[in-house]
Amino acid sequence: MKNIATAEDILGLKTTDIYFWRVKEILDRAGKNPNVTMEVTCSSKNVPWIVLAGIDDLVDILRGRNVNVYSLPEGTLFPPRDMNGIPIPSVKITGKYLDFGLYETALLGSISQASGIATKSSRFKRKTGESTLLSFGVRRMHPSLAPLIDRNSYLGGCDKVSSVMGAERVGQKPEGTMPHSLLLILGEEEGWRLYDEIIEPEVARIALVDTNCDEKEASVRAGRVFKNLKAVRLDTPSSRRGNFADIVKEVRWELDRNGFNNVGIIVSGGIKEEEIDELRSAGASGFGVGTAISSSPAIDFAMDIVSIEGKSVTKRGKFSGEKNVFRCAQCHGFLVSPNEQELCPKDNSAMENLMKKIVDKGKVLYVENLEKERKYVLDQLRWVG
Repeated sequence: MKNIATAEDILGLKTTDIYFWRVKEILDRAGKNPNVTMEVTCSSKNVPWIVLAGIDDLVDILRGRNVNVYSLPEGTLFPPRDMNGIPIPSVKITGKYLDFGLYETALLGSISQASGIATKSSRFKRKTGESTLLSFGVRRMHPSLAPLIDRNSYLGGCDKVSSVMGAERVGQKPEGTMPHSLLLILGEEEGWRLYDEIIEPEVARIALVDTNCDEKEASVRAGRVFKNLKAVRLDTPSSRRGNFADIVKEVRWELDRNGFNNVGIIVSGGIKEEEIDELRSAGASGFGVGTAISSSPAIDFAMDIVSIEGKSVTKRGKFSGEKNVFRCAQCHGFLVSPNEQELCPKDNSAMENLMKKIVDKGKVLYVENLEKERKYVLDQLRWVG
């Protein structure tokens, strides 16, 4: 495939912006390669919180390079600015500029898209709560990105992912239902019957019920065909929906009236974050979300020099000097400071310095633990309004 950059391409600076090649040429000619510190911050003010993700790729880019890297822990949920309005650094890197600065494009790309996906996933999970949230978005992006999409959807809060490779990346079994093509080729009831007969029993029986007929009528028929139907899936096209929540209510009513009280209802097909509350109230027990998560806007991270040879310096619009990021265990507020220790301005309690060393002179210290990092995200979601 011609449109895929390999790891070798990325590390060989083939995916970088061309002006970095020119910077190297000029600095080499001038005999300059100063020791610098660069920080990554988000300039967006309209994002209530960010879930930091993509540290796994970031450290791989910097592996073996003579740099020190500090970062907020993977999965940290933080606002773009602290309680004093200072931009919060998520990553800071120190070393000779030419040892890492030319990778700015790749480093920012690694965490910007990953954090955008994880952040949107976390916003959906905050709405869906205990209901199942499925990542169905890999078909909306380039197929080479499937592991990245599913990995960061899962980190942000999705309970299951749909692609085979994405599921391998997160150490889970892929989760899905059945395509309309199966039911169009075989007919609904024959397709349901053969699915139940052929597919291994550990796969949850979830019937797609919107192919040809009314969803509530098809749901009852599916309940009679499957030996142990777990849920029905409504993927009703927007041209037929009317009020989607009312359709869910009708299906729930008919399933209950016909003795299928334990059969859940999964909704999918362009589900938006603002629709979740109404659909849950109507009886939806699971949500398959695709485009809204996989095509979520990247976080607008920027990477800037904040010191050169130990002297605080930066460009206009930025804050110079190396900084630490503190979080209060009581109010969960953030504070950016050059100090090693800080007290919370609100309650005077000791704050935790969240900046952790993840690369030490090229040696990667970060060890991915997706289950722990996902739980970290879910725990922090309890703090946001």
